[in-house]
Amino acid sequence: MSEILAAILKSVPDGWQGQHLYVGANWTISIVQNAAGEQRAGLAATPGPEQVAKQARFQPGFNQVTGQDAIELAQYAQSAEPVVAAVGLATLNALLQPDSKLLEDIDAADWLVEHGRNRQVAVVGRFPFIEELQPVVANLWVFELNPQPHEYGAEQAALIIPQADIVAITSSTLVNHTLDALLALVRPPTKVMLLGPTTPLSPLLFDFGVDLLSGTQVVNIETVLASIQQGVTFRKMAGLHRVTLQKRVPANSVV
Repeated sequence: MSEILAAILKSVPDGWQGQHLYVGANWTISIVQNAAGEQRAGLAATPGPEQVAKQARFQPGFNQVTGQDAIELAQYAQSAEPVVAAVGLATLNALLQPDSKLLEDIDAADWLVEHGRNRQVAVVGRFPFIEELQPVVANLWVFELNPQPHEYGAEQAALIIPQADIVAITSSTLVNHTLDALLALVRPPTKVMLLGPTTPLSPLLFDFGVDLLSGTQVVNIETVLASIQQGVTFRKMAGLHRVTLQKRVPANSVV
């Protein structure tokens, strides 16, 4: 069981029920509703088609969740089945409602290019911004479950990640339950960013060594659902607000 997910799940509000659930080719969206008719939605990355085919709990497309307790759906985030875990994380993200005053319009790629200049940077996940980052950093290590040339596998993480000044981790590691172990490899004072639509915008992640949460808020449910049904990539999705939540350093702290 993920200690991180267990902590976040304890913080979500009750009184919400499942309304709609759609498992798309790239993204899963969970829409919840309360007794007053207010709706919220959250996203998570859908695991590959082979993972969808291996389980029977949730099918591609719409799944019937109307009236189910949203906290029970969110608890699926702890499942060992990646597709079931994605449904749980999408529901968890729908339930989380961070303080809007703390959210910033920081682009994860821009932040990494700016702060990674001439530094040792490790990136967990094959992101489109890798090509932008490569020329400006001193060293760039990219980790993938199925590494391609010039990428690294999970078995090399324990040796390399402690050398990094900045570690950017895809929030899909919450789906495959590898985030806790990756964070345990980070040495202070390394800056850690968790990024991607699966990212829970919960300050509780700061207690586990994360410094920046770069995720999304669904501002137009119908538009986002249509984008997911069309199978578009994240960069082409409409109806989202990309936001970042930063760990705040007390003014009297020595850094």
